[in-house]
Amino acid sequence: MASSGPAGFLGRSSSSNANMRGLVQFIADLRNARARELEEKRINKELANIRQKFKDGNLSGYHKKKYVCKLLYIYILGWNVDFGHLEAVNLISATKYSEKQIGYLAMTLFLHEQHELLHLVVNSIRKDLMDHNELFNCLALHAIANVGGREMGEALSGEVHRLLISPTSKSFVKKKAALTLLRLYRKNPGIVQPQWAERIIHLMDDPDFGVALSVTSLVMALAQDDLEQYKGAYAKAAARLKRILIDGEYASDYLYYKVPCPWIQIKLLRLLQYFPPSEDSHVREMIRQSLQRILDLALETNKNVQQNNAQNAVLFEAINLIIHLDTEHALMKQISQRLGRFIQSRETNVRYLGLEAMTHLAARSDTTLGPIKQHQEVILGSLKDRDISVRRKGLDLLYSMCDHTNARPIVGELLHYLQNADFAIREEMVLKIAILTEKYATDVQWYVDISLRLIAMAGDHVSDEVWQRVIQIITNNEELQVYAAQNILQYCKQDHCHETLVKIGAYILGEFGHLIAEEKGCSPIEQFIALQSKLPACTPGTRGMILSCFVKYVNLFPEIKPQLVNVFNVYSHTLDPELQQRACEYLTLASMPTDDLLRTVCDEMPPFPERESALLSRLHRKHANTSDKRTWIVGGKDANSDAAELTLAKNGSLRRTFTNAGAKPNGGAAGDLLGLDMNNIGPAEAKSIPNLASAAHLSPNWEKGFNRLLLKPDGVLYEDGQLQVGVRSEYRGQMACLILYFTNKTPALVGSFTTTLDLNASEKSNLTWDVKGLPDTTIAQGAQAQQVIMFEAKKVFEKSPTIRISYLAGALQALTLKLPVTLHKFMDPAELTAEDFFKRWKQIGGAPREAQRVFGLTAAAKDQQRELTDGFIRDVIKGFRWGVLNNVDPNTKNFVGASVVHTSEGGKIGCLLRLEPNYGTQMIRLTIRATDDSVPPVILKLMVERLAQGMSTLQDRHAPPPTVSEISDSFKNIMVR
Repeated sequence: MASSGPAGFLGRSSSSNANMRGLVQFIADLRNARARELEEKRINKELANIRQKFKDGNLSGYHKKKYVCKLLYIYILGWNVDFGHLEAVNLISATKYSEKQIGYLAMTLFLHEQHELLHLVVNSIRKDLMDHNELFNCLALHAIANVGGREMGEALSGEVHRLLISPTSKSFVKKKAALTLLRLYRKNPGIVQPQWAERIIHLMDDPDFGVALSVTSLVMALAQDDLEQYKGAYAKAAARLKRILIDGEYASDYLYYKVPCPWIQIKLLRLLQYFPPSEDSHVREMIRQSLQRILDLALETNKNVQQNNAQNAVLFEAINLIIHLDTEHALMKQISQRLGRFIQSRETNVRYLGLEAMTHLAARSDTTLGPIKQHQEVILGSLKDRDISVRRKGLDLLYSMCDHTNARPIVGELLHYLQNADFAIREEMVLKIAILTEKYATDVQWYVDISLRLIAMAGDHVSDEVWQRVIQIITNNEELQVYAAQNILQYCKQDHCHETLVKIGAYILGEFGHLIAEEKGCSPIEQFIALQSKLPACTPGTRGMILSCFVKYVNLFPEIKPQLVNVFNVYSHTLDPELQQRACEYLTLASMPTDDLLRTVCDEMPPFPERESALLSRLHRKHANTSDKRTWIVGGKDANSDAAELTLAKNGSLRRTFTNAGAKPNGGAAGDLLGLDMNNIGPAEAKSIPNLASAAHLSPNWEKGFNRLLLKPDGVLYEDGQLQVGVRSEYRGQMACLILYFTNKTPALVGSFTTTLDLNASEKSNLTWDVKGLPDTTIAQGAQAQQVIMFEAKKVFEKSPTIRISYLAGALQALTLKLPVTLHKFMDPAELTAEDFFKRWKQIGGAPREAQRVFGLTAAAKDQQRELTDGFIRDVIKGFRWGVLNNVDPNTKNFVGASVVHTSEGGKIGCLLRLEPNYGTQMIRLTIRATDDSVPPVILKLMVERLAQGMSTLQDRHAPPPTVSEISDSFKNIMVR
């Protein structure tokens, strides 16, 4: 009767249902097993048939393709088809596209980059790369990108590069070649040769946006590892961005929900962040216009989700660039206001990006953190956001915006939030709280209280680096030791004390327990009981630390020696060998008749040596594994501006000076936690990369135009069958305006026209320039482009700047020329009477403010039967901007001159000249004196080189079309701006 009634009925029903479910599952398993058995028989039968077909041979291309397709399907189902690998490799050599396509598809699925059969297909792939059929090129590029490793990359990278730069390659081939080269570079950076850089950069101007996008992706990866070699990409990116946003140069196909080419915009904006801000005002103006346009477009009200997403993606990348430039104050003010709205947006993605951009602003801005602190409550609220990624970004921003004025409330809020924080971010929170506590600690009590409270709250989420760092700081700062010992003892007395606090207590009380032994509640026996009570529940490592503390107590507190020896006796029989050895050794030390050895062993620990901070190293390792290198680090302005933190601060001080509230800790704002080495994450081999724009790579026949323009303000600097380079110049004091004219002499369009200025590193502080206008990137047949450059002579300089001119006219063409900008161009003729001349001549005196040389014609000039004449010498002296003083020298054949050299930092420098020719022997004695001893050798060298060439035709029959008045007007306009 017990089973009757509803309860019994339900019990039987539940049992029956369970039996029924088990039976159904059993039947299903039988059916699955039967199906697998049938499938295996079918597969084995088909594989046997295919193996026999291949073994018999005489298969047509179609049947080979058919059977390889079957093998592909069987392989995808999970069956082994090793015997078909070689057949798939052989199919690559087919002449028909359909057969070759299946061969490549099978190869990319069957083989991996370490497969032994892969070396058999290298020659076939190379043949397809060199084929005139673009479809074959693409199949080969796909295969290289999918399975190509180091060996294949080294063997075929040259052919991939050839397809990329070839003027005959179709756009879709160039796109695939660029991405294939990018994939190979990521596998093995050594495959990209330094001499490829200039040609790759020029492809950023390709009219096809797909090619430009792919090449920009490649340049981004290359530039991250070698900024100097790819510095030419900066101006290219700025110009391309301007053409898209300002000039509207894009096809309608690339308009994505009213946003023009958002993908390439984002990549160009990101690329600009890898380089330091440009010094050329023209490039800066292009970037400013583009950024302002992006900000203006973002103000438009949009209702389309896709348009909003694209607009925001471009906008936030532009904001990051504005923060990186940190010079456009008007733009910076605009974004500061907008970021406050973004972090309060209802859209999670916008809040996330707003917090990240504000973190960047806090890390790089030279301004105060005032605009960010206005939103401190909102930022603290982001720690409670429903999305964990937003909470992480809020934590990063709080960490970055913290300084001496708001450290206490921020750390307090973080500690409060730590109790309920996600386990996924607790360890990171503990690290950041520990760093902020140390960096902005202003008194003893606050540092110790926060550090111990943090460890008590975080528990298992405290990494070893955190509590070890606390011990280091306490050990190295005497003012912390007493207070820290008192507090850690109170924690150890509690019934529930985390093991990490016990470790700290064992070390601190062992070292500094004697400092508090006389205080109430801190007697030696109370310290002993507090630590002994924790022994049973601790891990062996912590027990070892407590035993080490007790052996120090034997030396410090003889009155509790019996209790300590008893503990050593107990643990001398423990099963743990490490603990047993410690206990036995400590027992032996405590039982010795004298205390000499014990005192030596238990001597006070010295301060920890200066070393890098393990906390920052651990924290920044979390941000290191990203696809693109970061241009800034989380940690505020101090962390990014201080080179020590950026290089892991190997000399970071463990010594802290705690002062009154609001005072700055000793050692700078970055304090003792400097420790991030962003530049040495991995070993890097030093490599010498040629600078093709330097004077070491001047093009042939550059001297003729340069020598002619040493004496003239305008003329032709260089000319060949494709290009003419003309110069017009005007000098006023220490300022110079140089306008270069580039005339296309080819019968076709010249594309990707690029110029790069360079100067010897030792001279860059002496002569500076500012590019006011860049030439057009394309020059039509017979057309002309111009470039305006302003030079300023800050000090005396010896070497002239050079210019690298490169363009596409079928293939890449490049020239390196020396610009006729020399010290004597900044001279103005002076008028002196004979009395004044000789008076100043004597005042200046001889060496070191005098330079003199006796010389004649060069051997080449003699062979050409040139000569020194009175008219030639007079023209050279006037061309060098000397004021010729007549009737001053007693010998009327001699030349006397005076001039003033203008420099902005060195001031005006008076110069005097005396030239004594001997026309009979064709020799000259030239003497130059100046009030600055650095001037005479420079002017003397220039004049000797020019005079030693002898009389030559100085007329220039190829002057550029513009008139001299144009340059004067241009100079005036530029100077006004």
